[in-house]
Amino acid sequence: MKLKLALHWKILIGMTLGVLFGLMMSLLDGGKGIVQDWVKPFGKIFINALKLIAIPLILAALIKGVSDLKDISKLSKMGGRTIGIYLATTLVAVSIGLFLVNIIKPGNSITESTRTEMVSNYTDNTQTYKETAKRQKAAGPLKPLEDLVTDNIFASATSNRNMLQVIFFAVFFGIGLILIPPELGSTVKHFFDGFNEVILKMVDLIMLAAPYGVFALLAAIVVEAPSVDLFKALAWYSLTVVIGLFIMICIYTLLVFLITKKPPRFFINGISPAQLLAFSTSSSAATLPVTMERVTEHLGVEEEAASFVLPIGATINMDGTSLYQAVAAVFIAQAFGMDLDFSTQLGIIATATLASIGSAAVPGAGMVMLVGVMGYAGIPEAGLALIFAVDRPLDMCRTMVNVTGDGAVSMIVAKSVGKLGEPQIKNWDDHYKG
Repeated sequence: MKLKLALHWKILIGMTLGVLFGLMMSLLDGGKGIVQDWVKPFGKIFINALKLIAIPLILAALIKGVSDLKDISKLSKMGGRTIGIYLATTLVAVSIGLFLVNIIKPGNSITESTRTEMVSNYTDNTQTYKETAKRQKAAGPLKPLEDLVTDNIFASATSNRNMLQVIFFAVFFGIGLILIPPELGSTVKHFFDGFNEVILKMVDLIMLAAPYGVFALLAAIVVEAPSVDLFKALAWYSLTVVIGLFIMICIYTLLVFLITKKPPRFFINGISPAQLLAFSTSSSAATLPVTMERVTEHLGVEEEAASFVLPIGATINMDGTSLYQAVAAVFIAQAFGMDLDFSTQLGIIATATLASIGSAAVPGAGMVMLVGVMGYAGIPEAGLALIFAVDRPLDMCRTMVNVTGDGAVSMIVAKSVGKLGEPQIKNWDDHYKG
């Protein structure tokens, strides 16, 4: 029987082999040149493939997500509260991420010599990034707001740098699609539904190459920056993300307790199977049926509320993803010796919040959206190579946080509209007629 390994095991194997291969080649005369000429390009191809679908992913996921609401009046009560709470918790998540990464400074543990070597290896022209950072510093406080609305969406869509403008257009377009008669918008709606499926399939296909991309990226990192402090920095980076994610779960549990008066044990016990599935699949969408079952049967949320709140959550509630994007962007900037000022970090909050809304609920999509956040702040996209090694386990953790947030918000919204009752646990044979 042929043994079929799950993708995350393949990625971990590719990661390990890449490190070992890099270590071996760094000990050989001319080994570094071989890796740079014949292995590293495959890592660059993989990163370019991720960048390739960043804009289409945003357009497809956001237009579909917003237009799926169908009736704009639903936003007045339950919809307004749902989206408002999701956005508020996302803002909190990004702020926590930025606070922790600025306090812990995981990227600063990289020595100056390694940093200099990295800059020369991972960027073709570091001066470009320095000039970009200078321009952002000189811009006025309302510049990000001014830049939000583009005068040419086609021009904006040609550069990952303009991700925020594309997000604004996608949301605006989705609202317009809801407001026109269904018979007039059905063709456009079907197109974007299909377009979204195609893009998600492209993500799947690109992720099939992830083990090889990781191998190439890790091998190049090892031969180009063989010092231990890089790996020490990765450990600090991972710890920063995990601390932030743990704080978010504590915040969800506290909110549920304060608003619904349900004890923390009740909430955690009710949602834990969905958390474990989210951890193993790294997909909020794949976990949705289990989340729905746990929330309605074990947490007492009525089906009418759960069926509205949870699907929206699977689309726009990506608190774990947005926290990770904030930490990752600043970590990479620190690793490259870039000093991000306060206004740029405020821009990261806005970009990461909106980008997380457009993140598809599938493994690897967060990495794609990170390209846009980094593009906004002028951080070298090649720095993705630094964090991809630990991205898969962190992806599993942040998906668990996303699903926990979905469960918490569904309880809070249900309580606010009188749709929260007592758990009604069903057994598998309740409907069996013997």
